[in-house]
Amino acid sequence: MSETIHIHPLVDQGLKAGAAGFSGGTLVCKCQQDPVKVRIDASIAHNHACGCTKCWKPAGAVFSVIAVVPRDHVHVVQHGDKLQVVDPSATIQRHACKACGVHMFGRIENKSHAFYGLDFIHPELFEAAGAPAPEFAAFVSSVIESGVNPERMGGIRARLKQLGLEPYDCLSPPLMDALATHAAKASGVLRA
Repeated sequence: MSETIHIHPLVDQGLKAGAAGFSGGTLVCKCQQDPVKVRIDASIAHNHACGCTKCWKPAGAVFSVIAVVPRDHVHVVQHGDKLQVVDPSATIQRHACKACGVHMFGRIENKSHAFYGLDFIHPELFEAAGAPAPEFAAFVSSVIESGVNPERMGGIRARLKQLGLEPYDCLSPPLMDALATHAAKASGVLRA
């Protein structure tokens, strides 16, 4: 009998197409009382399953689901006093609820970083459905660092492909191209 592989509750039953014209909504933490609420005033991009060890994952999930949105479209609207940065030394400053531990958004403060200006969010936290579906899986091999037995990796990659999420051990090719382009421009190899 083969093992049932659970990736993330948002994708385990198959990918659901987003609503036409999706333009954001409100993210809500998992607190039953006084939840942190963050309004997103734009659609999301680069939605993906992420296997890194830094991203928040719901209980039982092997991957997180992460997307980006322009930082000027991210607004803490309720109970922002409950937010704290998980690891101040990390490139992505993940702002989490002190009570329930959910990461509400991650922000890059380094203006020289290729992804400066984008905030990282968890689309499953939207109050209302309709966000675009994840497009790929990133940092797949990193799930080993969180305790997944390496012998399970073939099955995990096969399940990701079955779900329509191409597995990468870094980011998707367009995002890796963006990082390399930024680095080449910063070094002067490419002219801006």
